[in-house]
Amino acid sequence: MRLPGMSQPFLLAPIAECSPGPPGAELRLAVLGARGVGKSALIVRFLTKRFIGDYEPNTGSLYSRLVRLDGEQVAVHIQDTPGCLQMQEDCVQAPDALSRCMKWAEGFLVVYSITDPGSYQAVRPLHQHIRQLHPDARIPIVVVGNKADLLHARQVQAKEGLQLANELGSLFLEISTSESLQGVCEVFQYLCREVSKLQHAERRRPTVIPRPRSPNMQDLKRRFKQALSPRVK
Repeated sequence: MRLPGMSQPFLLAPIAECSPGPPGAELRLAVLGARGVGKSALIVRFLTKRFIGDYEPNTGSLYSRLVRLDGEQVAVHIQDTPGCLQMQEDCVQAPDALSRCMKWAEGFLVVYSITDPGSYQAVRPLHQHIRQLHPDARIPIVVVGNKADLLHARQVQAKEGLQLANELGSLFLEISTSESLQGVCEVFQYLCREVSKLQHAERRRPTVIPRPRSPNMQDLKRRFKQALSPRVK
């Protein structure tokens, strides 16, 4: 299956839940976005895999779930974040608690609502803030347009979300949390795989041992001559 905004297709396979046990790895994810875009509902939809109706948000909570990813049991930790962002000239003023969540996470969903242009405008500065805290460009970030079922209230077109994600070098996916479990699972599956690949790459990175300094040959010759020559008294 080919996801919008991806340069290469990838195979969609469900992320299966596991029986409790020691995980082989831990993945730390954070869901970011302005207030009211459906961050909490998106997380709970993935965790429960059922229709949630009128979900009462519980922003600021950390959720965990054991899943099997590519034959390996992993613990997925998902940080829900508050939507208390302040925009000042294309810059996000993020509370300290939110910045700490960003530093903690290894992969990000940046969510906006297709019915709210203001939440769409918050995506770029949020992305920039993540990059400031994580200079490594390999940190995966997915741009998610939520509430795709509300076509009658759409104010942000899909092509706008795709264009923005392409400019930011991120994957883009438009979903409906309330109607499409498959779309929700696609988002989290892609992010989990990207974080897992990054972790494996870090573990395979060889330890760099500094090369010893080359000896000073002139100094060695001088010492060698002194050792061979009898001291003149």
